[in-house]
Amino acid sequence: MCLIALAWHVHPRYPLVLIANRDEFHARPTAPAAAHPTQPHLFGGRDLEKGGSWLMVSGQRRMAAVTNVRLPQPVDADAASRGQLVLEFAQSQVSAAAYGDALAARAGQFAHFNLLAWDGADLIYAGTHPEYDTARIEPGVHVLSNAGLNSPWPKALRLQQRLRDWLEQADAPIEPLFAALADREQARDAELPDTGVGIARERFLSAPFIVGADYGTRCSTIVLADDEGIDFTERRFGPLGTTLGEVHQTLPL
Repeated sequence: MCLIALAWHVHPRYPLVLIANRDEFHARPTAPAAAHPTQPHLFGGRDLEKGGSWLMVSGQRRMAAVTNVRLPQPVDADAASRGQLVLEFAQSQVSAAAYGDALAARAGQFAHFNLLAWDGADLIYAGTHPEYDTARIEPGVHVLSNAGLNSPWPKALRLQQRLRDWLEQADAPIEPLFAALADREQARDAELPDTGVGIARERFLSAPFIVGADYGTRCSTIVLADDEGIDFTERRFGPLGTTLGEVHQTLPL
């Protein structure tokens, strides 16, 4: 998952509103969002290549989501999958803050990551951009892409503003949030970050919704959590943005 916007203690009903796009190679085997085959209280998509997930919720008041980090240095082929962190936290009973603190000792074992973890009370960020850091997230509207929390990348700022616009509407449906996640407009060259992948690749990756034959946005997900349950809606996409299906699930807490 490569782009997340979230509202933390802003919405009058939902303490946590999270909207996200997962970008990945289309050939990477993936299971659509569903109950975990051995832990039915967990719900989310699963990476069938290396295990783990990019976004998972739990009926035990937990949620975890991860994005990758784009840095100039090559990816360590021996690093553990960042998706393991999502599953590990979602199935644990450790507080989010304690998990973030303990992760410092082994963060270097994983491919560079940004992690969000919610334990029903606190929401924390933990990430390795460029060095490990963790902190409680303060109430507000935040964004996370492939740099640190609230880094002002153009697509992150656009999605953040769309979420703010949605929050101003009382009892708004979620369709405008999916429309925001479906934004295919690329940033102007002058606005692009320099992450060492070259201008053409930076341009290609700059849209909130990435369209490509081999790589692109694989799914868009909306999570709404209140005191009674978690609403989870996922829309899946194939090469060139072809719609593949939708899953909706409400998990009582």
